Amino acid sequence: MVDLRGMRILITGPASQVGFPIARELARTNEVIGVARFGDPRARTRLEDVGVRCVAADLASDALEGVPADVDYVLHFAVVKSRALDFEYDLAANAEGVGRLMARCRGAKAFLVCSTTGVYAEAGREPRKEGDPLGDNHRVMLPTYSISKIAAEAVARFAAREFGLPTTVARLNVPYGDNGGWPAFHLELLLAGQPIAVSTAQPNIYNPIHEDDMLAHLPRLLDIASVPATTINWAGSEQASIEEWCAHLGHLVSREPRFLPTDRTIGSLTAELTRMHDLLGPTRVPWREGMRRMVSARHPEIRLAGA
Repeated sequence: MVDLRGMRILITGPASQVGFPIARELARTNEVIGVARFGDPRARTRLEDVGVRCVAADLASDALEGVPADVDYVLHFAVVKSRALDFEYDLAANAEGVGRLMARCRGAKAFLVCSTTGVYAEAGREPRKEGDPLGDNHRVMLPTYSISKIAAEAVARFAAREFGLPTTVARLNVPYGDNGGWPAFHLELLLAGQPIAVSTAQPNIYNPIHEDDMLAHLPRLLDIASVPATTINWAGSEQASIEEWCAHLGHLVSREPRFLPTDRTIGSLTAELTRMHDLLGPTRVPWREGMRRMVSARHPEIRLAGA
């Protein structure tokens, strides 16, 4: 297995909900270079405070001369999710950007592209496996997201072959943890007494994955990188619905969730995990425990039920 100690690791999107806890942890034992636009100077300071060297670059347009090419591993977590119909910029950032970065870092030992299970065509509660049809899954919420992620995967597969760069494309499903996530957004709505949107096709089931499990899987994700690229679902081994986790969050903070059924949100999206369990192993953090930890970290002032 890849030993992520003493390495030179480039991370895009290092200030993001997914990227920050990974960058922070890896910076303890590695040289970590974080690449982002850094429009918010506070995000850059936060990273520098935990030992990440920051390089400002826009993957959609910049020449990337300032991005180090001589790195051991690349973890590509950057994503643009415009709510406007700016397909030109989002495709440039998400699809062309991954190709340009792979060209720049073609000498790396392995390249991880963080994709999404949002690339799958809508199929109700049927778990999606890696070879299933793709589609414009998130159009109702994020018009450019699914299409630009599908395009990014295609560019990554081409670049893996073109540059002989071992690559893993990991399709992520509902990441969460102390640094936030969709359940954390639901928590804030619950605390504010606001309704929580859910698809009318209830219950709305997913495979939430805790940031600790993502960190634990990283060495294997890099170990299975290959030419042609390896594609794999990346998700929590347990299924849970929005309704279930909001009820659990509500119990912890002594609030009753209110749901707003609507056709203006995405429905169930679960992942078939046979390949993940074979290649990466199961996840270890039960979702109820992980979400309890999330609430404690984000709202230490709240005395949780059962504490």
